[in-house]
Parts: sequence; structure tokens; C-alpha cells
Amino acid sequence: MARRSDELRRLVGRLRGVVFWSAVTGILTGLVVVGFEHLSTNEALDAVFRLPIWAIAVMPLAGLTVAYVMLRYVGSGPSGTTPATSDAYLQAFHGQADLGWRNGLARMLASVATIGSGGAMGLEGPSQYAGASIGQGLERWVGRFISADRRSLLVAGAAAGVGAIFKAPATGAVFALESPYQDDLARRMLLPALVGSASGYLVLVAFDGTAPLLSARGSPPFSGVDLAGAAALGFLAGFGARLFAWLIGQAKRFARRWPGLPRIVVGGVALGGLFLAGRALTGRNLVLGPGYDAIRYSLENHPALWVLLALFALRSLATTSTVAGGGAGGLFVPLVVAGALLGQAFQTVVGGATGLFPIVGVGAFLGAGYRVPLAAVMFIAEATGRPGFVVPGLIAAVAGELVMGRSSVTDYQVGAYDSST
Repeated sequence: MARRSDELRRLVGRLRGVVFWSAVTGILTGLVVVGFEHLSTNEALDAVFRLPIWAIAVMPLAGLTVAYVMLRYVGSGPSGTTPATSDAYLQAFHGQADLGWRNGLARMLASVATIGSGGAMGLEGPSQYAGASIGQGLERWVGRFISADRRSLLVAGAAAGVGAIFKAPATGAVFALESPYQDDLARRMLLPALVGSASGYLVLVAFDGTAPLLSARGSPPFSGVDLAGAAALGFLAGFGARLFAWLIGQAKRFARRWPGLPRIVVGGVALGGLFLAGRALTGRNLVLGPGYDAIRYSLENHPALWVLLALFALRSLATTSTVAGGGAGGLFVPLVVAGALLGQAFQTVVGGATGLFPIVGVGAFLGAGYRVPLAAVMFIAEATGRPGFVVPGLIAAVAGELVMGRSSVTDYQVGAYDSST
């Protein structure tokens, strides 16, 4: 009887500690993400796309300028301008950086300026950063009441940010645990990641509903030909992701080497030129912004193979230019967009079940680029609402991971979990 009472007390203590504060972290993060999403895309980017073409081409330059001012003067000076929002969570996880509310505010404002003016990056990076900074701040205040790893609320907040912005709570939890390492998961933090991600998700869907992020119809068949095609696409996506990671690495080095005006001009002018090229190619605004419109265009209009490959190249270069220009944002969504376009191009060549390879391409490209195969497969299941994509997605993700080697879009992952850190 005494043993059961001790177990019950420990359970109540854990619920009162890590579970309660992880939920608080998730709720606060969800509220921030709702405001950030509506401000940066529903308001700013929509307004930009209503401007004349010449004005749209100029807006990324203006956005990068505002982002630099936010990071430099609202954030903590020159150190606040690097690294990217997604990298900062990994640095904080490994004890290499302190996020802080000031840098968090600066990066959110810089992300609104970057993405809201057409920068080709994703909303998940700033959302993850906001959640991680909220969790880290709460941990300083209530850490003595939580008998858990010192990074528990940091992970809960990061999971909440990703889970909320994608309406994918399992993806948020797995991504927060998987992204700090190349070949491992962050252990003993599953509970705060799940609670934080679920809480953030519930707040977001209370405002925006539960409609899945990506449109997919039917359930893919399990034919040998289609599964072999998924493996082939995975290998192809692995090579594409390696090239994408190399471009991002070059862009980050350029941004560090040329701070201030030179990088802003280069990035802004390049984005304007890429936008005009994309407009001439498709007649639409598909190169700027996060890129969901480019996915819809490829799936609904079935463009020619060369158009898909050209759009793939333009989108990849637009993300590279945004990073080189010092823009703030995430790389998760650009990897998703690149994978969908590559998958649609692959389907144009080989045929197969309708809609299968674009979704499989997302899982393969994302899983390889970020070294997160589990999160990538979870994402395609949650974002489409079709679990039938899991098996071909797993095959493609494994193939892409094999080709990727030790490359990654971030330099801040470590090889394996270390219980002493």
C-alpha cells in the first residue's frame, strides 16, 4: 500500500510539474503563432501580391532591410542577426545559445518583414523559435518545480510552434525531438514534447479549424511498381536535398561574410529577378512567399516537365537568396515545396497513382534535407489526412537519408544523444 502511495505521489508531482507547465508553454506558443500567421501571410503577403508587378519585385528588398533593422537594433546587436531561426533552437538545445525575449521579439518581427514581403522561407522557423524562447523563459521561473531535464520546456515550446503552424501535433513533437541530432532522438523529453505540441495545436485550430495543410485525394495503392517508384524518387530527392543543403550553406556563409547593406542588396535584387522570371514562366506569383501556391499550381494545372523543373530551380534559388540576404524564417516549408515539385515532375515522367509521388517527394526531400525521416513521414500523414502515404513515404525517406550522407541544411545537429548534456 505504501509503495502504491509513493507511486501516486510521484505521478501527481510529475503531472503538476512537467505536464502542467508544458501545457502552459504550448498554449502561450499557440496564441503567438496565431497572431504571427495572420500578420505575416493573411495580411502582409496578401497585400503585397495585390501591388503592381514592379512593386512586388521591389518588396523583398524592403523586407530584408526591415528584417536587418529588427535583428540589429531590436535584437541584441550583431549577435542577434545570426543564426537562422531554425538553427537557434538547436543551438539553445545544445547549450550554445540563450534565446531571450529580446531576440525572440526581434526575430518574430524580422520574420513578419521577411515572409510578409515575399521572402521564400517558412513560418515554422519563427514559430519554433517563439515557442522555444517561451519555454526557456518559463523554465527559468518555474524550473525548481519541475523534476525533469532542464530543456523540457524548451522542447515543449519548439514542438508547440511546429505542431501549431502545420496543424500537425505529432509532427511537431517528433521534429522537436529528432532535429537536434542526425542519427538519434532527444530522450526523456517525449512527454513535454507531446503535451506542448497538442496544446499549441488546439489553440491554433480553435481559430483556424482543422482542415489539413495539403490537399490529397484517395488512398495510394500498394503495387510493386509504385513502391519501387517511391524508392527511386527517394534516391533522387536525396541528391536534390544535398544540393539544396549546399546552396543554403553557401548562402549562410555569404550572409556572415557580408553583413549589412551588401547582403541585403544582393538578396533583394536576386529575389526580385527570380520573381519576374517565375511570373514570365507561369503568369502567377509562385516564387515568393512560403510556396504553398506553387504546390497547388503543380497539382491542379499539371504543367509540363520543364516548367516544373524550372519552378523547382527558381524556388530553391529564391530560398537561397532570402537566406543570403539575411532574411528570418524557416527551411522546413521550402523543403516541403521542393519535394512536392520534384515529386510532381517524377510523376509526369513515370505516371503511377495520381497524387502519390508529389506527397512521397515531400517526405523524401524534407526527411533528407533536415535529417528527420520520422518527422517527415509523420508530416505527410498529418498534413494530408491520408495515412496510406506512410508506407511509400517511409521507403522514400529511407532512400533519401542514405543518399544524404552527413549533409544537412543546418550545421548545429550533433551525431547522437548524450545523456550528460
